[in-house]
Amino acid sequence: MRTLVVSDLHLGARGARALLEARDPLERLTSALAGTDRLVLLGDVLELREGPLRDALEAATRVLARIGNALAPDREVVLVPGNHDHHLLAPWSERRSAGVPPARLGLSAAVDWAGGEPLAALIAALGAGGARVLVRYPGVWLGDGVYATHGHYLDCHTTVPVLERLAAGANARVLRRRVDRFASAEDYEAVLGPSYAWIHAIAQARAIPTGAGAPVDASVSLWRALGSGSRDGLRRRATAVAVAAAVRTLGRAGLGPLRGDLSASELRRASLAAFGATLQALSVGCEYAIFGHSHRAGPLPRDAAAEWRAPSGARMLNAGCWVHEPDFIGPDPSSSPYRPGFAVELDAERPPRLVNLLDPSHDPGAEQ
Repeated sequence: MRTLVVSDLHLGARGARALLEARDPLERLTSALAGTDRLVLLGDVLELREGPLRDALEAATRVLARIGNALAPDREVVLVPGNHDHHLLAPWSERRSAGVPPARLGLSAAVDWAGGEPLAALIAALGAGGARVLVRYPGVWLGDGVYATHGHYLDCHTTVPVLERLAAGANARVLRRRVDRFASAEDYEAVLGPSYAWIHAIAQARAIPTGAGAPVDASVSLWRALGSGSRDGLRRRATAVAVAAAVRTLGRAGLGPLRGDLSASELRRASLAAFGATLQALSVGCEYAIFGHSHRAGPLPRDAAAEWRAPSGARMLNAGCWVHEPDFIGPDPSSSPYRPGFAVELDAERPPRLVNLLDPSHDPGAEQ
């Protein structure tokens, strides 16, 4: 069975960042599906944090119907929600809390869905060509020793002071849950879920501008101010001093451990270490662990292989993203690990491998 894993489509994102809403990138992806038996959409398929759900759903169903029609009727699609589209799970989570589904959320739990929007609309679009559509959360086993999950649970472990990490730390203190003692998906959901619900509610209640006026995530703004690409050296140094002071204060408040280093290398190392800690906490015994979430694809040829090994020994692969983020891509888009179009391919003959379907040298039909 040939499987293609893509992550972080963010359909419905403002400012034309979601590349699959454009014709050429979508055609590259659908061409790659010609020889694919199973497509895994590994979280953040929808962007539900930048505006009303109805807008994101309208944009997403158009794209997903094209993807569904590109798959043969006997093929399979696995949809794994992430943090930006966590609202897809809201009715199921309520039923789970009421004791209808199993009491504990497994590592590859099937979402028992009896209908309703918006998840039903996505399932209908993806099944437009007759493919079987499954929903799994928080992850899915793709074969012996291969586990895939969006990866947002790593926000509980990262040392980078992004907003979701701070919210998770605050929630953990309020709920009196120690992150270093997490042992189940329920532990992560209890700490992260309230923030996800609040962010979603805010997005539904406001009109958000598009184009040049579109808002920028606060964590991205901070990274931009500290990044090496910033032309304002004085501003960068002042911001770095402020961040260091804030990190010390947050640490004293019990929200640590945190570090003030927001360099590209530290973002990579911190997310990998945090994802490795998540696998260890959940006792995921796999040889390969595929995730997304950070938008930083890897491992790439120049990456240190040791960084991509989890404490459990699992080899970690990040499927990257399908959004255009100039603040992260940098001055050389052709070699940037943040460039869009990455995917993970796997089949019975070879281990999981990272490809970029939008690179000019990639031939979608070469491996069919």
